[in-house]
Amino acid sequence: MFSEMAYQAGIYRQEKGFKAFIPSNLLNSHYVWQDERIVPALAEAMHALGELNAYSQLVPDSSAFLELYIAKEAVTSSRIEGTKTNVEEALLPPEEISGERRDDYREVRNYMDALTWAIDELKRLPLSMRVLKGAHRVLMQGVRGEGKLPGEVRTSQNWIGGPAPATARFVPPPFTEIPDLLTDLERYWHSSAIITPALIRTAVSHYQFETIHPFLDGNGRTGRLLITLHLMHEQLLGKPVLYLSAYLEEHRQEYFDCLERVRTHGEMDQWLLFFLAGVAVTAKSAKDTMQKITVLHKKYADQITSSFGKRTPLAHKFLTYLFSHPTLQVKDVIDAMNVTKPTAHTLVDQFAGAGILKETTGKEKNRIFSFQEYIALFDSRSNQ
Repeated sequence: MFSEMAYQAGIYRQEKGFKAFIPSNLLNSHYVWQDERIVPALAEAMHALGELNAYSQLVPDSSAFLELYIAKEAVTSSRIEGTKTNVEEALLPPEEISGERRDDYREVRNYMDALTWAIDELKRLPLSMRVLKGAHRVLMQGVRGEGKLPGEVRTSQNWIGGPAPATARFVPPPFTEIPDLLTDLERYWHSSAIITPALIRTAVSHYQFETIHPFLDGNGRTGRLLITLHLMHEQLLGKPVLYLSAYLEEHRQEYFDCLERVRTHGEMDQWLLFFLAGVAVTAKSAKDTMQKITVLHKKYADQITSSFGKRTPLAHKFLTYLFSHPTLQVKDVIDAMNVTKPTAHTLVDQFAGAGILKETTGKEKNRIFSFQEYIALFDSRSNQ
């Protein structure tokens, strides 16, 4: 994969009063990497992904954990855009959210809905702009930016940083270029003629999408969502348990700098090294989290078996339910477990007495219980 040809990321074109960046078509850019460090970095990332995939297939009921993985991604990706909702808060019913935090909460919930919707769509449709536009429509519904064509490609100029394109940090291509660029991106996803490794394609696709910036708002969140969707499309990820937003937030400035250096200096290799390192670190972290979940599940399953008496079978069923619904009210238990109100109250109270659940509202009625030890595995900033 080595060549003497320098990578041409695109050109800056003079528009009326500003310069806009026009990225090269991916199918015609003939990109091959130059940096020899990419080979071991790719191998490490692929190995970490392989271990995560294998472990996620071995763990019983691992699909029950997906809600929390998605919640963490929604919280972290939205946090990059300035929201302050945490994972535990994101799992609460909307009536429990105070007025000043409601906008942030809604944006996070929309991201969860958009990601869940897109993952379901990939079961019946190939990765496409149709899928991304649908996810974007869900993402922007009823929140700040909802007036900026949710689910529709922009028909005017946008920019990043500054009050106007002339002083902006980055100006994406004019809207007249968008249709051809998006068609090229879709073909890149599905071309059988490209021999670039699939994980490299994921990195390049994210860079290209962020550079095209096809929507008036919500491009960053949609572009980060694209990473997971592309990994699944390429069958590099069996279950949606890997999300890069936490890594990108932790290294936020380096992330933005790497994308910008591709445009200004053609340094795609540096972006690839950053991206591959992120995949390796995140895959290892996701596997570690899954192992901790397994230990936690066994800990409480053993406790239930030894101390719940005749309610043991129902308690085991409830424990499994908690791993997909770790924040709940008694009425949720009635519906989900198909039990009477007294049985639901007894079950929840037993779990609270065993230290599995904690009541978080302090109310006499409409109490909310949280499986905090489990949620904490996904939310290192839950106290913020």
